[in-house]
Amino acid sequence: MPLTIERIAKVVSDHEPAHYERHADTRWAAVAIVLKQSDDHTEALFILRAKHDGDPWSGHMAFPGGHREPADENLRQTAEREILEEIGLDLVQDARFIGEIDSVRANPRGRNLDLVVTPFVYALENEQAQFKPNYEVAKILWGSLNDMYSGDSITVGEFHVLGERHRYSGYDVHGEVVWGLTYRMLDLFFGVLDPDWDPHDDF
Repeated sequence: MPLTIERIAKVVSDHEPAHYERHADTRWAAVAIVLKQSDDHTEALFILRAKHDGDPWSGHMAFPGGHREPADENLRQTAEREILEEIGLDLVQDARFIGEIDSVRANPRGRNLDLVVTPFVYALENEQAQFKPNYEVAKILWGSLNDMYSGDSITVGEFHVLGERHRYSGYDVHGEVVWGLTYRMLDLFFGVLDPDWDPHDDF
């Protein structure tokens, strides 16, 4: 299936996203999947999170976003506020809202936290938009969705916990690896776009 923004918009706008039940102790967050057309590829915007003590996703590749604040009317507004704060991109002015995909339950390492993250999809329309990353962002990168979908950018990494080796699948984006929660979101995204799509988790 060609991963053009037009094709993605048609599928995502018709999608009925799945949500988790709300509990008293559930925390809610939202991210923005921002797309742009680049020659024969559709690219998605990622941030490399700056390293900070106490941040379970410190130094990870991620979609821009964050926790819902009391002043946010809804989670879509959370995504738009967070990306404006993190990289200076005004989605209301510079992008077109496409739709929402299924929420994901996050499991931050070392934290007893019930966190649910909802991704919202946008198409960048202002090619002259200027990014101004804040202290939370070390780098902004664009990665080819086509290469991820096809498996051309798949990679395998590993980490060690208490002497045990753990391996994980990820996508290589200009030398940085998209894995963990963001990788799971991409798998869900590709599954929405193509119900017959197979995740690249064989290693």
